[in-house]
Amino acid sequence: MRHFLSTEDWSRNELQGLLDRAAAFKSGVKSRSLEGKSIALMFFNPSLRTRSSFDIGAYQLGGHAIVLDAKGATWPLEFSDGTIMDGSEEEHVREAARVLSSYVDLIAIRCFPQFKDWASEREDPMITAFAKHATVPVINMETIVHPCQELAHMLALQERTGGPIAGKKYLLTWVPHPKPLNTAVANSSLLIASKFGADVSILVPDEVYRLDSRYMDSAERFTAEGGGSVTLTTDVEAAYSGADVVYAKSWGALPFYGNWDEEAPFRAKGADFMITPEKMALTNNAVVSHCLPMRRNVKIADAVVDSPAFMGIEEAENRLHVQKAVMEALALQGGAE
Repeated sequence: MRHFLSTEDWSRNELQGLLDRAAAFKSGVKSRSLEGKSIALMFFNPSLRTRSSFDIGAYQLGGHAIVLDAKGATWPLEFSDGTIMDGSEEEHVREAARVLSSYVDLIAIRCFPQFKDWASEREDPMITAFAKHATVPVINMETIVHPCQELAHMLALQERTGGPIAGKKYLLTWVPHPKPLNTAVANSSLLIASKFGADVSILVPDEVYRLDSRYMDSAERFTAEGGGSVTLTTDVEAAYSGADVVYAKSWGALPFYGNWDEEAPFRAKGADFMITPEKMALTNNAVVSHCLPMRRNVKIADAVVDSPAFMGIEEAENRLHVQKAVMEALALQGGAE
């Protein structure tokens, strides 16, 4: 049985197969591959696009989605093995995952890190525990990576460029935000761009914003195997010059994980990192995007967001189509439509 926890676990050809199926769905192809099946959508964190697109996608495939507010409307869950459960958690994932598996055909989890201890949270403990104990496929709706967003992003890029992104200059740029955020989308942007052969530049205000070695090392491995390159830089002009793709994301510096007051001086270095028309003028008529939600005139200037170069709305729409492809692929493992 296969899960969809990270694109690291899927080959480039397998991911392209999902993208091709998503493109078919977007063009109007119909499927009832979830007829008589159900999916539990467990949300430990808020959602707009993820909740809507998964719920509607399951319906369009003939299935039924049950949405669970796992932060307040279900029992608090423990995921560590061997824990003496004398705190606030009322139920262990060992039981919850197996019981849900007896009701539904797929389980999807959205659970952000708690910003306490990166050494343990980088192991993605909640969804890892569900994948270990569930007897049905588990889908990642965003934890420390966001694989569904990756697919939606890549589909939008392939639509805009008319083909592969191999060899194109791909800029992942840190942008300002009032507070430190999860690194999930940045991790995922790096993974998908490097896996598909782009020349990736990661622009940061200081090298303390380097992403976790797991994702940096994976990206280096992908480029060694399939072409492309990965570079970390603090040089704004060089990063934008000739770029074909600009992807915006805010994230917190891992050396200060959970101690964000100490990060403030480094965050201040990126005060002028907002994407502006002047920066975009340095690019090779690049497309620009953001995973949404997005703070206008903090992360990206209005003039850029409202320009034809911005593909954030298309990318968001593609969440519906790629997630249908993922749900179908997992639901049909070992079977036929």
